[in-house]
Amino acid sequence: MTQTARPDPARTPSRNDHARPGPPPSGAVRPARRGLVPWWAVVSAALSPVLVTAGWLVADAVQPASYDPIRKTVSVMSGYAGTDRWIMTGALFLVGGCQLVTAAGLAGVRVRARILLAVAGLSSIGIALSPEPVRGSTPQHLAWTALGAVAIAVWPAFVAQRARPRPLILGRYCCAVVTAVFLVLLGWLVIQTQGGADLGLAERLSVSTETCWPFVVAVILWQTTRPRTDPGHPIITAIRSRHNQQAAGDDLIAADPDRPPARPA
Repeated sequence: MTQTARPDPARTPSRNDHARPGPPPSGAVRPARRGLVPWWAVVSAALSPVLVTAGWLVADAVQPASYDPIRKTVSVMSGYAGTDRWIMTGALFLVGGCQLVTAAGLAGVRVRARILLAVAGLSSIGIALSPEPVRGSTPQHLAWTALGAVAIAVWPAFVAQRARPRPLILGRYCCAVVTAVFLVLLGWLVIQTQGGADLGLAERLSVSTETCWPFVVAVILWQTTRPRTDPGHPIITAIRSRHNQQAAGDDLIAADPDRPPARPA
């Protein structure tokens, strides 16, 4: 009588052969989460305050002695009455472009916040495209200036995140505090427009401070959403432990094909 051959466990397909693939092997990089902030968005956000501050510093240096940076705005330097007006005009163009690039790359914030930052960038370009005449101003210049000042001042309120976990600095309380500070600066600027002696100082301090916040947000989001590759990181440790458990379960099934598979923990 011919004896029936016993199946070879190493060659017999198990019930897990068609199961979904398990987690990546130990040491594998965790795929990036959706909403990852690219490096170029961080760079563009960093350039905005640098360009606007360097722009009015360099432009101040080439103005005649009659120009008072404490009393007069940067719009005078980019207007037809300014000396070498291309310096401040070019800075406004570059700052607006950087804010548009940053708005496109900040996928970790809400769409409304990205649109508002883009509005601020367009306002900067609009200011550069509508220079002030030698005396007075124009409705277009005033409209772009007001729109940009309000947009960048209230922008932190639209960045606040409700979902958890979230960085503390992007919480509603912190964003509310930053928005309140920016609104105080905006109020000071509005008061100075009514014949104040510190209009230029108020404008410079407001612009240089408020353009730093998109950079802070971009850095925080870039740090919290980038892939984790540290082998000692808790995420990598959990992935490695889960993979080892599945590997041990596969070895038991190969040794005893009739053994039911263990339920995942």
